[in-house]
Amino acid sequence: MSKLDRYLSREFAQNTFAVLVVLLIVLVGGAFADVLGDVARGKVPAGMLLAQLGLVFLKWLPLILPLAVMLGLMLAMGRLYRDAEMPVLVSIGVGPRRMLRPLAWMAVPVIAMVALCSLWLGPWADRTSARMIEEAGRNLLIAGMEPGRFTELPGGGGVIYVGAMSPDNRELQRVFIYRQKQDRFDVTTSATGRLSVQAATQDQRDRYLRLEQGFEVEGPLTGAGRDFRLVRYAGNEVLLPADTGPRRRVDEVALQPTTALLGIPGREAIAQLHSRLAPPLLTLGFALLAIPLSRSGPRQARYGNLAVGFLIYLFGVFLMMLCTQWLQDGKLPTAVGLWWLVVPVLVVGIWMYARDGAVRRPRPARAPLAGQA
Repeated sequence: MSKLDRYLSREFAQNTFAVLVVLLIVLVGGAFADVLGDVARGKVPAGMLLAQLGLVFLKWLPLILPLAVMLGLMLAMGRLYRDAEMPVLVSIGVGPRRMLRPLAWMAVPVIAMVALCSLWLGPWADRTSARMIEEAGRNLLIAGMEPGRFTELPGGGGVIYVGAMSPDNRELQRVFIYRQKQDRFDVTTSATGRLSVQAATQDQRDRYLRLEQGFEVEGPLTGAGRDFRLVRYAGNEVLLPADTGPRRRVDEVALQPTTALLGIPGREAIAQLHSRLAPPLLTLGFALLAIPLSRSGPRQARYGNLAVGFLIYLFGVFLMMLCTQWLQDGKLPTAVGLWWLVVPVLVVGIWMYARDGAVRRPRPARAPLAGQA
């Protein structure tokens, strides 16, 4: 590799890495807020916060890396034009087409990473996340329940307090449950308890809390009247409110490995397969588009072209997501898939890259007409 190729590859890689760091910081905030909300609603145990956050990163990398490549290349090329380095390179015979080699040194590993995340790591992370939440639901039933803390029951029907838990999170001690039933309240206490689950239907499971040696007090919410009831029991099974939030099954088509999608018939499998093949191809198209879009004059606005590149990325990615849903709903034929989006992006990127920096031939002067001096 020549010194010029090393210099350009380093510029491309440094700017791409800087943009990627900024995008990941933004992604951390959004992903952390979503996972923390699931923890607060009791859908994800608090101990799984970091694991779920890492899995979300792997899932969203195929959409973040193309933007980092496009903006990083545009920043690097924009600096070359702004600092008059590009005119000097052109004067010695190094045009935009000569940058294909350093561009490949930087873009090919990133495209390979996008393909790896889109085809394998992303589905694996999504599948692992669903399996972890499913296992947590089986073991904890109320995933956000922790010893020594009041936890709201799903649906806002009351609160539960547990003084201590066994290592397997099934045996409970010093249990306190407060529930509201229309215009009456119910307070149940117990020295010990045990969590269990029973399958009600194929997609729904009833969750029970088996309490032993405790008391139950029931009375009116308003406090008027003397309609109270006190019961002392040796054993009591309390039906906990069902978690009405959506829960993904590990056998969903969207969670299957890419190789398994090839043998699954139906529109959903084809849509998922195309949605995983599109990101690496779009990354290649965005990388080729970044070089001609970065061309600017000495006095041109510094970040004007970046806005254009960002809008192109948003249009391409949002259209990919929308068309994936159209494929699942049958609004697009499966034979077309997402090729009608990916192929034009690649063709336009190759065409613009090939024409970048080309000098137009001057038109020949028109011969003077007879009788004109």
